[in-house]
Amino acid sequence: MPKYNYTALDKGGKETKGTIEAATQNEAIGRVKDMSLFPTKIVEAEKEDKAAPGKGKGAKPAAKPAAGKKKGGVNINIKIPGLGGKVKPKVLTTFTRQLATLVDAGLPLLRGLRVLEKQERDATLKKILGELAVSIEGGSTFSEALAQHPKTFNKLFVNMVKAGELGGVLEVVLKRLAEFSEKAQKIKGKVKAAMFYPVAVLIVAVGIMILLMVFVVPKFKEVFAGMNMKLPGFTELVLAISETIKDNILGTMGAVAAVVVAFMLAIKTKMGRLLWDKFQLKMPAIGPVITKVAIARFTRTLGTLVSSGVPILQALNIVKETAGNVVIANAVVKIHESVKEGETITAPLEGSGVFPPMVVSMVDVGEQTGAMPEMLLRISDNYDEEVDNAVAAMTSLLEPIMIVFLAVIVGSIVIAMFLPLIAMISTMSGEGDGGDK
Repeated sequence: MPKYNYTALDKGGKETKGTIEAATQNEAIGRVKDMSLFPTKIVEAEKEDKAAPGKGKGAKPAAKPAAGKKKGGVNINIKIPGLGGKVKPKVLTTFTRQLATLVDAGLPLLRGLRVLEKQERDATLKKILGELAVSIEGGSTFSEALAQHPKTFNKLFVNMVKAGELGGVLEVVLKRLAEFSEKAQKIKGKVKAAMFYPVAVLIVAVGIMILLMVFVVPKFKEVFAGMNMKLPGFTELVLAISETIKDNILGTMGAVAAVVVAFMLAIKTKMGRLLWDKFQLKMPAIGPVITKVAIARFTRTLGTLVSSGVPILQALNIVKETAGNVVIANAVVKIHESVKEGETITAPLEGSGVFPPMVVSMVDVGEQTGAMPEMLLRISDNYDEEVDNAVAAMTSLLEPIMIVFLAVIVGSIVIAMFLPLIAMISTMSGEGDGGDK
């Protein structure tokens, strides 16, 4: 009976190597799993010895195997960066919730993936689920299979699943991931809904301004030309702007596009991104909402990772990448350095100037009592409610501001056009009064 050399991980994550007899490679994988181990590599011993370079007289170095293959066996722990595609967050959240329900009900992970693959309507996710199932059938762990699709499953997802596998609480971790994604999508949806009104008003204001400048104001210019009178300075300014826009419509659109492109390029630079993120946190009305969303995301992500068993330093690295704001990410870097040196989280958290005293105090209490994950999740729940209140306040404040903005834009153009008419009527009225006398 053939012998197979295997490399596997035990429940504690410790690597174990050994040799096992089995009729086929699939049987060897099954027997290793029966030993409560997670196989990462299984190779037939005889073929591995023949393929090893330097064996025997005049042996030549073994050729480098093709990507994803290994001569004489299966290289299970294969990672192909960029494999997979984009899946909408809402679709991914639904999948996570469904998989958590199936695993919690006692259904084996592989069977659960196959069930979800059959009913999945999203073509990209359907294909990925099939590839995940194939990887697990080949001996990979679930986290290793997920890591092969970094465009779909980020480091937060992969590391939490890995922690759940090692701790034997995969169903619990999947539930937490589903709840995390649902809350994140809920907050994102509220902020988008709140921003819809001001953006819509801004688009309407720009449309009205272009309509007035291109079609209405030139008609007034023709009227004023036949009146042979000196126009007020404000009217001349509006007429000049109208003429410029009408005669150089392509140039005007190009200038606007150039400003937008320059802004997008600027915020992609390190300094530009830092300044923009700082400005967002300080913006009137919108700034408090962005700050609360950033704090809720930071505390929820860190609390979820730590409570799932991910080491604190690794969790902080993941939080830094998913922060969504450079100011928050820089604060997380300082926290990481502090923890690495054996110090507390509280000092760099307070020194960042982003986190309110209440958050700092609650984290401090969590550190001292050993209940930091629970405290972080409590903070995130509290800030979810704060975001609701802040969004409502922002909406109620932005509505009158945008109405006034629209009125000023349209009113200024109208006033500029009627100033000469008012002046002419006043002159005619004065002459009429003089004639009566």
